[in-house]
Amino acid sequence: MEASANERLHFGKMGYGCKHYRRRCRIRAPCCNEVFSCRHCHNEATSMLRNFSDRHEIVRQDVSQVICSVCDTEQPVAQVCTNCGVSMGEYFCEICRFYDDDTKKGQFHCDDCGICRIGGRENFFHCKKCGSCYSIGLRNNHLCVENSMRHHCPICFEYLFDSLKDTAVMKCGHTMHSECYHEMIKRDKYCCPICSKSVIDMSKTWQRIDER
Repeated sequence: MEASANERLHFGKMGYGCKHYRRRCRIRAPCCNEVFSCRHCHNEATSMLRNFSDRHEIVRQDVSQVICSVCDTEQPVAQVCTNCGVSMGEYFCEICRFYDDDTKKGQFHCDDCGICRIGGRENFFHCKKCGSCYSIGLRNNHLCVENSMRHHCPICFEYLFDSLKDTAVMKCGHTMHSECYHEMIKRDKYCCPICSKSVIDMSKTWQRIDER
C-alpha cells in the first residue's frame, strides 16, 4: 500500500526523528542488534555504558536494517518503505545509510571523504592532502596539513572528521570546532593548541608591547 500525497504531508508534520535528524525510520545497529533513532543516538547511549569494554561506535556503512517509523516494518536499507510506501527520508544516501528530511542543510556525499557532508556540494572542495572537504573560500588559500581533520578537537576532544559542528581552519593549517576557536579567542588565547603558532596577526599587539 503506497501512501497518498496528503498522507506523506501528514507524516512529515508529525515530527518523526530525534534531536539529530528529522526522518521516518530508525536503524538496527549491527554491532549490538539494538534499535536507535540514528547513529549519534547509538554512540551517545553506548558511550555511557558502565563497562568500558562495552562502549563502542557504530560503523554507518554496516547498517543493513531499518524500521519504518510510520508502520514499524523492519526491512533492508532503502529510501521508500516496502510496506506503507512512505519516504523514510527526503535525503537518502545508500552508501552512508543516511536519512534526513531537512534538505535545507544541502547534504551531499563526498566520495573522497567517504561520508555525507552538509552545506551544498557547490560550496565545498575536497583537499586531498588535508583529507577533507573545505569551503571553496579556502581553495589555494590555506596551509595544508596532512589528514588535518582526522584528529580530535584540541579544545573539546570530539573527533573532527565526522563532527556535526562547524570547523575552523587556523593560519597554521590545524583545525578545531569553530565554537571552540571563538571561545579560545574570547579567553585571550591566541596560539594554536597543537603547534603553538599564532592563530591571528599579532604584529600590532607586539608593537603595543614594545612601545610600553
